[in-house]
Amino acid sequence: MNEARLMEFLGKFVNDVGATMAAGGVVIGDKLGLYRALAKEPQLPQELADRTGTAPRYVEEWLRGQAAGGYVEYDAATGRYSLTEEQAYALTDPDGPVLGGFQLAIGALKAEPRITEAFRTGKGLGWHEHDADVFSGCERFFRFGYTANLVSSWLPALDGVEQGLREGIRVADVGCGHGASTTLMARAFPSSTFVGWDYHGASVEQARERAKALGLGDQVEFRVGSAQDFGGGPYDLVTTFDALHDMGDPLGAARQVREQLSGDGTWMIVEPAAGGSVSENLNPVGRAYYAFSAFLCVPNALSQEGGYALGAQAGEEPIRRLAAEAGFGRFRRVAETPFNIVYEARP
Repeated sequence: MNEARLMEFLGKFVNDVGATMAAGGVVIGDKLGLYRALAKEPQLPQELADRTGTAPRYVEEWLRGQAAGGYVEYDAATGRYSLTEEQAYALTDPDGPVLGGFQLAIGALKAEPRITEAFRTGKGLGWHEHDADVFSGCERFFRFGYTANLVSSWLPALDGVEQGLREGIRVADVGCGHGASTTLMARAFPSSTFVGWDYHGASVEQARERAKALGLGDQVEFRVGSAQDFGGGPYDLVTTFDALHDMGDPLGAARQVREQLSGDGTWMIVEPAAGGSVSENLNPVGRAYYAFSAFLCVPNALSQEGGYALGAQAGEEPIRRLAAEAGFGRFRRVAETPFNIVYEARP
């Protein structure tokens, strides 16, 4: 045994077990408003506890752990803790990916006993069977990227779609979840109408409430339905956001999209960023996506009929093949970020 390599591996273990437990600390800091309060000014543990109505001893231990992990700053001379501008931006923005990512992780890990059993049996675990933090955390995690890119760069990259949206077209957002992507598009393009589809009834109800609160009731509708049987077409644009790889029958979904599209309509497919091989995905983003995929994406696909389980790191080629088999004659990659790749498929 090489002792140096062993110590290097143990160093990875220490970092990972600390990060795993730190996830809980981040979620607590978010729920109790600790980060938001700390962003105001440097504070002693007692001061932060007083400001947030929490117990000082717990807050003190939480702050120490956060400082050890580099999530807050500690001034040994004064005993005060603080947030840098960058830390405050990442840890206090409710629409940012950091808080949502940790919430999603904590929610997914609650299913560990059932996922362990699924490893033994090969059976699946449906999205709807997970803890509610999975649904909320997933929306928060991806919403940041959608807010930053969907209207400003992704839709303009599609051939002629942005102009159509401005003039007024019909759009179906399939696998819409809580409706973050649907409402972003609707608010940007008030002349167009949108129908969000999702098989998870509780998410559809949440999406309806969000749309009502935003005053989009006449422009946006949310319906319960799967990607393989949604209706209401023809649509000029169909979108799927980080959803196709979760499906047991993505080919059936692609064929249904083709069926519901108008003659020269567009299918915008947004998927997790991934390379074309396992080796290309052995990086921090790939690690996170593979981990989430083992707990969420693959089990959900295996819980459904269809025989597919693409996983979150499927890459471009399987998506291209699905589009071609479903009758799409044109397919291209139109945009990408560190977390997503956007494809355009047309008849």
